[in-house]
Amino acid sequence: MPESHTGTEAVNGRIRTPLLPFILITSLFFMWGVAGNLTDTLLSAFRRIMSMSDFETAWIQVAFYGSYFCLALPAAIFIKRFTYQAGVLLGLALYVAGALLFYPASILMQYGFFLLALFILAGGLSILETASNPYIIAMGDPDTATRRLNLAQSFNPIGSVSGVLLSKFFILSQLDIADAADRALMPPEQLTAIQQAELSAVMGPYVTIGFLLLLLWLAIAFTKMPKGSAESTKIDLLPTLRRLFGNKNYVFGVATQFIYVGAQVCVWSFTIRYVMTELGVREAEASSYYVAALVIFALFRFVNTFLMKFFRPETLLAFSALLAAFATLFVITGGGMAGVIALISVSGFMSLMFPTIFGLASKGLGQDTKIGSSGLVMALGGGAVLPPLQGILSDISGSIGISFWIPLVCFLLIALYGLMSRKQSASAIQLEARA
Repeated sequence: MPESHTGTEAVNGRIRTPLLPFILITSLFFMWGVAGNLTDTLLSAFRRIMSMSDFETAWIQVAFYGSYFCLALPAAIFIKRFTYQAGVLLGLALYVAGALLFYPASILMQYGFFLLALFILAGGLSILETASNPYIIAMGDPDTATRRLNLAQSFNPIGSVSGVLLSKFFILSQLDIADAADRALMPPEQLTAIQQAELSAVMGPYVTIGFLLLLLWLAIAFTKMPKGSAESTKIDLLPTLRRLFGNKNYVFGVATQFIYVGAQVCVWSFTIRYVMTELGVREAEASSYYVAALVIFALFRFVNTFLMKFFRPETLLAFSALLAAFATLFVITGGGMAGVIALISVSGFMSLMFPTIFGLASKGLGQDTKIGSSGLVMALGGGAVLPPLQGILSDISGSIGISFWIPLVCFLLIALYGLMSRKQSASAIQLEARA
């Protein structure tokens, strides 16, 4: 069979997706799911270990998602100049470096060092996402690109569940029962000994992941991967940015992705806190409800990939966002087990949002896809902006439930984007029919 210009094979006029490269790149979606949701649990861990406020622990997400924002555009330039595969290998290298830095951070016992390690680790994830999302889109027939991306993204929440389980059994279960008041009364030597043991528990999963990722790096480095794009490697950044900023669909897509990621990180960062408050349980037990939310999220990814055979992505996006807003309203106004169940259901409604927004915003970018994808990854900076605001609202109001007004507003804005995209698609279909 003839090989296409992207390194994939054409069968009966359609581009066939190469299986092994697809599996290797899809495994990355799993691996950054592990890192992302393992990190979410650190807010509750450091709140107990170092007796921090909700706002102070939210700096974990500032470091994590702030790195996404800072490195996405340089990553896109690197990928444009070289290849998607080179970007993947660079991202994995930084992921490994950040994970291994948890070891010296645990010895020094400095919160700032942990934030630095997370910044480097997340920088690697930023490069991986900048490369992997458009790589999957390019790795096959354009007509099935959004479904293919949803399939790859379906493995991301499986990684998320794995990350939370790692935290549940190896971090949260190892935390001492002493709360902030108890720790304030402890002799310095006793407090230091407790914190050393707790921070060592925090370090363990990250260092283990770092060594496992070295094996994945080698597998990708020595596998023949498709180029994935016939674009020129010439970088005309300013003309590209002018075209992108002139594309309303793309601009609104980036803004919506920023809002969505902020909402998702808000919901997941404070799920454990909400469960602890409403049910009166400790971190390890509360994390079980977080796992349930992620399982629902993963299952609905596959369900929504199936539903896209029958419904347009824009329609599913708008409907899911409205349901998420309604469930979040019940989280705020309800409470107890009913509020917890409503909060878990929000994850199911969120499941299709990231890949669908990414796919809709990427439509028709052509030669600008690599740089354009960086804007959609920079939009993950919403995870650095909104959680601290939710933390402040929680600290000021004294209610973690009230703070969920922030993601509720976000879901309403996402529903608006879905409706706008649906109207735009309907107009485009009518124009094609007339032609």
